[in-house]
Amino acid sequence: MKEINSTLARKWMSNKIKLFNSLIGLFLLLIISACDDGSVIKERSWELVWEDNFDGLAGAPIDSLKWTHEIGTDWGNQQLEYDTDRTDNVSLDGEGNLAITARRESYAGSGFTSGRITTSGLFDQTYGRFEARIKMPWGPGIWPAFWLLGSDIDVIGWPQCGEIDIMEYRGQQPNFVHGSVHGPGYSGGAAVSKSYALENDRFDVDFHIYAVEWGPDYIDYFVDDVLYFQITPDDVPGEWVYNHPFHIILNVAVGGIYVGFPTDDTPFPQTMLVDWVRVHKEI
Repeated sequence: MKEINSTLARKWMSNKIKLFNSLIGLFLLLIISACDDGSVIKERSWELVWEDNFDGLAGAPIDSLKWTHEIGTDWGNQQLEYDTDRTDNVSLDGEGNLAITARRESYAGSGFTSGRITTSGLFDQTYGRFEARIKMPWGPGIWPAFWLLGSDIDVIGWPQCGEIDIMEYRGQQPNFVHGSVHGPGYSGGAAVSKSYALENDRFDVDFHIYAVEWGPDYIDYFVDDVLYFQITPDDVPGEWVYNHPFHIILNVAVGGIYVGFPTDDTPFPQTMLVDWVRVHKEI
């Protein structure tokens, strides 16, 4: 009787082990399937085609062969600054950085000045890896951005031209950055967007690399080479308008719909430092 019970026990244990191994196999299969659903980026090879390292003397202007100034105020977002072409607002810092500086001052009817530069008319590209190494300013109402705008904006208007915000930042939230796209039916407050947060750190403390990798049917967002956001045509509630040339814009806005007004706690001047900007094409 003891031998029969022992045999039954061995069979029961053997069957239990087989069942356990089967469950483990199924679990691993589910993990593999989940990792194969497109959420893991495919390996890509890149060739550098354009860059600016912002080398030069302190106070020197930007390279006019690579950038132009956009001069004016309220670019459709109720911003408060007047963007100028003065080196007080946009210049090299002598340490290998571009400095875009917002100042509290009366200028051309505005209470603040800042800078907004673009590669429009000088360089644009369809698809590729666009990246910059940037150190943020800080303060309520400060709105730095690194973004791409469809180069046909003057022909078809915005948002039909498309907009790819590689990095936007609210100065009152120094541990968050945001990546977004704007197109017909999903622009402004309805943009397709996602945030990336630092744990126990702030983006105004040190430089970080912000990038997108962009192709015919995808835009992937990175901070320090960490993939945090993927957009495909299925993810936008309107037309996919990202299959034509875009140009680069760097700016520091003051106030506006996205960030609100500066407060008494907002120190000035405020400077965004850009170590470099690079553009690659896939090979």
